Amino acid sequence: MSDPNALDPAVLGPYLEANVPGFRGLRGIEKFKSGQSNPTYRLNAASGDYVLRAKPPGQLLKSAHQVDREYRVIRALGRTGFPVPEVLHLSQEDSPIGRMFYVMTFVDGRIFWDPALPEAAGTAERGAIYDAMNATLARLHAIDVEAAGLSDYGRPGSYFERQIGRWGGQYRASETGTVADMETLMGWLDAHRPADDGIVALVHGDYRLDNMIFAKDEPKVVAVLDWELSTLGHPYADLAYQCMQWRLPHASGFRGLGGIDRKAVGLPTEEEYVAAYCRRRGIDGIGDWTFYLAFSFFRLAAICQGVYKRALDGNASNPEKARTYGEAVKLLAGLAVRRIETGE
Repeated sequence: MSDPNALDPAVLGPYLEANVPGFRGLRGIEKFKSGQSNPTYRLNAASGDYVLRAKPPGQLLKSAHQVDREYRVIRALGRTGFPVPEVLHLSQEDSPIGRMFYVMTFVDGRIFWDPALPEAAGTAERGAIYDAMNATLARLHAIDVEAAGLSDYGRPGSYFERQIGRWGGQYRASETGTVADMETLMGWLDAHRPADDGIVALVHGDYRLDNMIFAKDEPKVVAVLDWELSTLGHPYADLAYQCMQWRLPHASGFRGLGGIDRKAVGLPTEEEYVAAYCRRRGIDGIGDWTFYLAFSFFRLAAICQGVYKRALDGNASNPEKARTYGEAVKLLAGLAVRRIETGE
């Protein structure tokens, strides 16, 4: 069976030369192994290296895989000086590969796949990497969305109500069996949603260590990647989503910080990380933290369920890895329920 994600350079090359400024001589296409939603490829050309990010093939859930939104937000952020790649071209659904895609510059640097940072120079650099990640998140949430041309990038107000509805619907649409903790979690979120406080920011939606590129020679973020889930929303959702990392077991497929002696390796505690963010944003603290954490586990579980369903349907970006996501749904929902019931 041929790979549905494979791209034909003989077809793609001439199109890119005609539509991407300066592009010439496509030599090779390499699909990145990471990424379960939108397949992403490194393009090697005579004019340099590029990255192509496309919708996946096959039947897709409504409102998912909107690479045109990614293109728009990256382009807008680049104009503000925020660290993102430069986007070069957006192709529509009638593209030569038969699905929408965009092309951006290739940013060279370090990507850290393990949040424990075993490859870092030492404890000082590990702490500095986490601090740079924290500062970049605070900077994102401080962006003036109107000045950036993104005031219509999402609906203001009732963010969590809309998100719970959206991801609950996505979960039901891709459900393959009953997960008791997921049912408990969804019921709890509906009953404990805090009142809308009117805080709105541009949120990334999948803000974590391996979605950013660091400079080779210093702990500096040079590009934040994967903006598929970005929207106008509540900034605490981004912060809590990242703080899930402290709770996910390191031995799991998520490779979290659970079970790691954070102090010994130079990493901040969850409390220290949240406090640093609050200082940068000029706020005293964050209430309803359990809700924000529980919501983050729920949304990631819903995303994983969608990946698992696509694997069963035969159109996942990385089918072998995607099949493990069914068990991940149970892990995530279980951790959320434990936090709800015990505060841990």
